[in-house]
Amino acid sequence: MIPWELIDSAQVPGNKGVLRLYRRGEEYSIRTAGVELMNSRVHGSEEALAEFACTKIASRTRPYILVGGLGMGYTMAAALKMLGASGRIVVAELVPKVVDWNRGPLEGLNGHALRDDRVRVVHADVCKILQKEIQAFDAILLDVDNGPGSVISSGNDWLYCGDGLDAAFTALRPEGVLAVWSAGRDRAFVWRLHQAGFAVDEVNVRARGRSKGRRNTIWLATRKPSRK
Repeated sequence: MIPWELIDSAQVPGNKGVLRLYRRGEEYSIRTAGVELMNSRVHGSEEALAEFACTKIASRTRPYILVGGLGMGYTMAAALKMLGASGRIVVAELVPKVVDWNRGPLEGLNGHALRDDRVRVVHADVCKILQKEIQAFDAILLDVDNGPGSVISSGNDWLYCGDGLDAAFTALRPEGVLAVWSAGRDRAFVWRLHQAGFAVDEVNVRARGRSKGRRNTIWLATRKPSRK
């Protein structure tokens, strides 16, 4: 068995967390505190996050998407494949080194997606973006944690509480979609989505594709015309 090799590490701004990038042959892994956050062999559900959301906004002529969390770039790359030439994506990534990794050792994994002119990366907390935008996005894709109950940074709790969901609702255009990735189900979070004014679909997908790997959860929350 080829041992894992530590390639680089990165401090998470605002807390004591550290992300570590490992390589084993052609396989890559990003971990924190001994917990694997993502692996280059297991990305089917991350791609499904983008595919399901983009399908819901396929009729829009100039779709504008916010991706929270760059990771290994699989969600961003899948969204680019679904969008036409007029679509645009802004990726909010809190850790600058994650962007460097995607322009370096991880670049080939996502088809060099950061070179696409339709993509803009901002070094920012996705929470801050949601707090200031009003009806700006057709879709918001969140893959910044292992789910509402398993956050990487304590500040991310806000994303999944009532205030955060209200901000996401406000940042979406009418009938826009908030898509959230999670390692597992969470009934309380679904209830909060409904309370914020979303119509919610819950989809269970395989981590490695259609029939392999553990089951992950994707919530597709559509902004209703009215919260009443």
